[in-house]
Amino acid sequence: MPPSELMPIGVFARRSGLTSSALRFYADSGLLRPAETDPVSGYRYYRPDQVARAVALRRLRAIGMPLTAVGAALDAGPDDASRLIDEHLAKVLGDAAAARREAALLKSSLADVPSRPIAALKGPVLADAVEQVLTATVREPGLPVLGGLRLEVTPEAVTLTATDRYRLSTRTLVPAEPTTATWAGTVDGEELRTSAAEIRRSPLVRLETTPHALRIRRTDRDDLHCGLLSEEFPDHRLMLASLGEATTRATVAKTLFLRALEDHPGEWATLRLTDHGMSVLPPGDDHPGASLPAAVTGQALSISFELTTLYPAVSTALGADVMLDLRGPDQPATIRSADRGDLTTVAMPIKQEDPPHDRHSHHPRPDHGGHRPRRHGGPGG
Repeated sequence: MPPSELMPIGVFARRSGLTSSALRFYADSGLLRPAETDPVSGYRYYRPDQVARAVALRRLRAIGMPLTAVGAALDAGPDDASRLIDEHLAKVLGDAAAARREAALLKSSLADVPSRPIAALKGPVLADAVEQVLTATVREPGLPVLGGLRLEVTPEAVTLTATDRYRLSTRTLVPAEPTTATWAGTVDGEELRTSAAEIRRSPLVRLETTPHALRIRRTDRDDLHCGLLSEEFPDHRLMLASLGEATTRATVAKTLFLRALEDHPGEWATLRLTDHGMSVLPPGDDHPGASLPAAVTGQALSISFELTTLYPAVSTALGADVMLDLRGPDQPATIRSADRGDLTTVAMPIKQEDPPHDRHSHHPRPDHGGHRPRRHGGPGG
């Protein structure tokens, strides 16, 4: 190759995102040898077609893949490389889950305080509730409590609640054994999510607390430990208590509703409810939307939601039919099973900025001009 087509190591480093020292290391390791090395000066030169391999190498190392596996992935075909990446990722996640469990156990043991029993629950039921409610969490820097699950125990019930400020999910479980305990705390959502598979395999789990952790005791198995968050959880009870009466109620088949949302072309959708049924409309007039059979009572209404808010609320609802209790286009909506009320999600609609005139109703519709609508103040404070 003519020298003019070769790149010195500094230029190649900038193109690939690797440092010059890293390139020397990878050359010595045999993963990325230079195309030419000046025998007198020792300067290294690379071909333009080596950039793709260098970028892939950098990305594989960024996910912590060891050098031997990196070499195998770089030299493999697409299918084998994908398999190697998946195997590495599974190991990383497994190691992280084990580290989380050990950290929670260590924090619990440091307290040197005996745990306090608070409730017993069926493992599969608790695991389902955890996974359903945790769909309403979010990772937000500076606000770790939005990634947590609020656990409230009374002699009558165990209530799980989570909120990302725009969606709030809560589910109430009946204890498997009588209890006299009263307790409330916020559990680390990631640690609880990681533990859900183990909880599911236990017919009965007993919940106990220490100052820093929730201990989940299982028969003939090791205990699980999930850390407790110290930040104050949003006042969700005040929000729930302040919800007004529904002015529109709709009952629709869950599978049909989910299919309409999955086929929906936009990032948000408008639900139009009349006594003829419910329509799921996209942000524009170039798509007819989907018409769904629904039992609608009360006022006709158009209300809009981001799909990332609406879809999880519908998908986690229990039962074959979903009930929507609506209070107006700018008020929180309640989404739950039509016949099982122990899982409830409150979702905030989006506020439309200067919506165009709707030919068919006086309710706002999504902005056709491409402006992203704003959300109304959320249920989580």
